[in-house]
Amino acid sequence: MALHIVIDGYNLIRQSRQFSDIDKLDMQMGREALISALAAYKKIKPYPITVVFDGHTAETGMPRRNQMKGIRIRFSRSGELADHVIKRMASREKEKLLVVSSDLEIMNHAESVGAAVLSSAEFEDRLIMAAYLDMKGADEEAPRVGKRTGTRKKGPARRLPKRKRKMQKKISKL
Repeated sequence: MALHIVIDGYNLIRQSRQFSDIDKLDMQMGREALISALAAYKKIKPYPITVVFDGHTAETGMPRRNQMKGIRIRFSRSGELADHVIKRMASREKEKLLVVSSDLEIMNHAESVGAAVLSSAEFEDRLIMAAYLDMKGADEEAPRVGKRTGTRKKGPARRLPKRKRKMQKKISKL
């Protein structure tokens, strides 16, 4: 099962330490900076990525769907929020989707239909690591920290519910 990453674009930009300053100067430059960072991430982890932006902020005449540097870009229709587009995608794709947003309403809806969720701050950390690895030309696998070395077993008493284990498995692929 292929993992599809859907990103709440303006939420990630405005939550980000890296992109928010650029966005304050020029919204188009903020979007382009995000897409460039996502393209670098896609070199490391080749999952399909879709960024959803609110369409009421887009310039007139811009296409609702576009692709740049291998990243799919969607703008919501006039009068519609990107949140609704993301919720529709989550309802349609369910377990195949990983939603990146810090909007609790989106996160709760995505989790309720079976999609994995990741906050914008956590995903930004992964973007920064991907940019670093892209510059260094390093392998995609970083050494794992905190791997269990003892012989003591965890046992079923500490086992997470199946839904949470599936979500953690998806997130670990990032």
